[in-house]
Amino acid sequence: MRNVEPSDFGLIMRASHAYFLFIGTLLTAAGYGATFLLTEHFRALGGSEIDTSTTSGGAMIGTLIGVPLVGWYAKRLKAARMAAMGAVSVAAGYGFLTLLTTLTPLIAVADFFIGLGWGIFYLAGPMALSERVSDQDRGFWFTRFGAFQMAGIGFSPIIASALVTHIDLTTAGAFGVIATATLLAALLLLTFEILSPQARQGQAQSGNWVQSLPALFASRARYPILMVGLGACVFSGMLTFQSSLVRGSGLEAGTYFAAYAVTVVVARFILAPIISRADGDRASIILLVLMSLGVAAAFALALGLPVQITSAVLLGLGYGLVYTVIQTQAVNDAPPEQRSAALTWFVIAYFLGIFGFPVLGGWMIVTVGIPGFLAVVLAFALAELALALLRARATERKPADALS
Repeated sequence: MRNVEPSDFGLIMRASHAYFLFIGTLLTAAGYGATFLLTEHFRALGGSEIDTSTTSGGAMIGTLIGVPLVGWYAKRLKAARMAAMGAVSVAAGYGFLTLLTTLTPLIAVADFFIGLGWGIFYLAGPMALSERVSDQDRGFWFTRFGAFQMAGIGFSPIIASALVTHIDLTTAGAFGVIATATLLAALLLLTFEILSPQARQGQAQSGNWVQSLPALFASRARYPILMVGLGACVFSGMLTFQSSLVRGSGLEAGTYFAAYAVTVVVARFILAPIISRADGDRASIILLVLMSLGVAAAFALALGLPVQITSAVLLGLGYGLVYTVIQTQAVNDAPPEQRSAALTWFVIAYFLGIFGFPVLGGWMIVTVGIPGFLAVVLAFALAELALALLRARATERKPADALS
């Protein structure tokens, strides 16, 4: 293979094997998306949302270990290889779940491996892509990477549900299919590492991200880092417990997953270029208003299918598009020497919300009911909107201070 100059990387990605990464991403993301069926799996074993909370705690610990591992070892082991290791860990978690025929504290161990693998992949996958594209092309490829990732997250619970409903697999059997898919993802990611051009040097994250936290929170990067954690609470609350939200209404949780996934995938391909050129503060505020309306609509799910689809579409437009906006803000707002650390903390905050909130959410549904649960989710959405307004205000003050 010829030596490749940095300016050639966008062209090389178009002509090479990017889809090994993209399909591997889709299948690994399917492993995360299938966690939205854990509540139904545990109910089949005689459990409840409390058991979902238990496993989410294990997953949260796993992700908080997985993300720093990438920060410390990606340069040595190569990001794509670490992404493949993450896919193997997800497969191991689902394989363990298929072996558990009764409710036991060991379910938290299974979800630990799922969280560990997803945490490793979630940072290593984009890093592997970033190493191989030019600065000018990074937005183009990240948009497509995100679309495949969201397709995997959104459609895997639908496919898994179909395996249970129409092919008469147990939920454990469906998880076995997911485990096989994530093992295939690992092979695709390794193939991408072998066939793709050599990554540029200096892109991997350094190990000083822990010491960088005070400097990051002294900058405006603190706003998007906090915002992504709150938004992740909203996302995980609405999707992890969707089957609980629609129970007794005659609605199917799969309908919500499908409407959400289609909205996000289509929006990221069609609207993302427009959003990327728009004012980031204004865009984030508008998108977070849409997200909050999506949560508010869930209070009226008893009114039927149109309300359910409306809630999913609003959440897909709001949360699905605002993530990339605030991710860009987190990096751009950080001091130049702290930008890799900003991305690491951004992902950590995301996982604290994704796996941390279900620990509280399952308990809330059982103890205070669906309305109380949705009220808390809406409060998180409004808190993220408030932070977006504060960041916009800080942005307006900064030019004024510079002129004074």
